[in-house]
Amino acid sequence: MAEDIKNIQDGDVTNEENSMTSLTWGTFGCSRGLCAKGVSRSDHQLNTYDWLADVPGNAESTDLVEVQFKNTRKGYFHNVNGLDLKKGDWVAVEASPGHDIGVVSLTGRLVTQQIKKANLKSADDIKKIYRFASESDMDRYREAKSREQGTMIQSRQISKDLGLDMKIGDVEYQGDGNKAIFYYIADERVDFRQLIKVLADTFHVRIEMKQIGARQEAGRIGGTGPCGRELCCATWMKNFSSVSTNAARFQDISPNPQKLAGMCAKLKCCLNYEVDCYMEASKDLPSKEVILQTKDNDYYFFKQDILAGLVTYSTDKRTPANLETITAKRAHEIIQMNKEGEKPLSLQFNGKTKEVERPKDMLDDSDLTRFDKAKKKKKKKSKSKDGAKGNGGGHANNAQGKGNNAQAKGNGGGNADNAQAKDNAK
Repeated sequence: MAEDIKNIQDGDVTNEENSMTSLTWGTFGCSRGLCAKGVSRSDHQLNTYDWLADVPGNAESTDLVEVQFKNTRKGYFHNVNGLDLKKGDWVAVEASPGHDIGVVSLTGRLVTQQIKKANLKSADDIKKIYRFASESDMDRYREAKSREQGTMIQSRQISKDLGLDMKIGDVEYQGDGNKAIFYYIADERVDFRQLIKVLADTFHVRIEMKQIGARQEAGRIGGTGPCGRELCCATWMKNFSSVSTNAARFQDISPNPQKLAGMCAKLKCCLNYEVDCYMEASKDLPSKEVILQTKDNDYYFFKQDILAGLVTYSTDKRTPANLETITAKRAHEIIQMNKEGEKPLSLQFNGKTKEVERPKDMLDDSDLTRFDKAKKKKKKKSKSKDGAKGNGGGHANNAQGKGNNAQAKGNGGGNADNAQAKDNAK
């Protein structure tokens, strides 16, 4: 197994084998074909699925390269030196001032589409790639990154001492350590001119302040959503779109603020994922204001199952009474019949009335005595020879007792005769 890993790292495998092994081993040996770095998050956030990766000539179609930095920050650069770049390569790119260190996250034709999404204001925003990151570049990069946590804690204390109503959520040092970007959150406009002077004197670097929202902060910090998966804004989402409560209303979701809010305390981004499907399916359902009339009752809208195409009606406007669920097709038929002045016998097809569900006794099929304790049966005495002898002995004793009693009576009679004889002698 160790030899296989070494061969993958050295690139001594074919394209087909490399595609299969890269899916198994993650970041090992990712070639220009579909591999782990192209189809998943890999070691970095917001990786793009490169579905053109296995098209011949894709990498040579443009010199534009997408480079990713810390968390969700990305940049686009020209490969002016014609470097053989592929996903996962660490490169030194042009910055203002100095240079920055990032990892290549996308190459080929899809980079031009990503640039359109990024809404770059001018072509000057696209700088150039200098070289592959050397060992000295990486050492300096790691040293700069190790200072970020301490700088953030200290800068928060400085802003608090200055009495600024803001929160510094993250600090990012440039790859060469000459510049630091401070990401902050504030409800109102903040005058941080004095803060910049104090930070520059304290850390001896060039200071850049960037204001972000609560969603951007959640995307940078990351976390786990109520669905149990990692936050979408921290993994695959590229741009934030506005979310309104109408999305929840179209999907018949309970307007509970605690359930509709995400980790950033804003409306969940996933509310927009299926709203178009619900809006399209709701077109086939009848209006909620329409009253269905039958010969017996008038039925009012109660609830609906949009994706299943079912509508439930009640005979009372406010409370659920005599609920009946029918399909949207049947509801439209009844509406058309009411327009023509006809009233069906019931809401069901062919005038069938809804079967009344009788209450079912849960103990119908049960034995009422199933919990009673079984009576213990008395054990019968076994008759044996010893027992028989014992019984015989008992009878003999009884007979002997009776004989003694009779003898005692006889003795008593004799005494009486003796007493009578004595009286006669006198």
